[in-house]
Amino acid sequence: MDKLLKKRGKALAIDVMASAVVTAAVEPLLRKKLKQEWVHALVTPTVVFWGLEYIQLKTCGQTVGHKIAGIKIENADGGELTDEQILKRVAHRDSIMTLQWLKERGQETSAQMPHDRYAHTVVRELDK
Repeated sequence: MDKLLKKRGKALAIDVMASAVVTAAVEPLLRKKLKQEWVHALVTPTVVFWGLEYIQLKTCGQTVGHKIAGIKIENADGGELTDEQILKRVAHRDSIMTLQWLKERGQETSAQMPHDRYAHTVVRELDK
């Protein structure tokens, strides 16, 4: 496992923990309005995780986890990340990317995994 892949894993773990904290704060408020348990089990955590990631990537190109790990997601063509790229990236990562990654495991670099290729993004290490 190379250094960038480890940093990506660390960043994702931090982002999941941050999202869990926000979800834990929001869920009691939603329970008063929504009584369906499946919403709290599936929809709320997904919306919070994707929403936090979208806002952070749109505003500064990094999530909290990326900042701590020292990596940044960039448009593969240069320029700012677009709304479409961010949404494609998170949707692909959280749906079919795992199957593609297992199938193509030794073929890609950790700078551009299947969800990065799909969204035309690349992950770069930042100089410290």
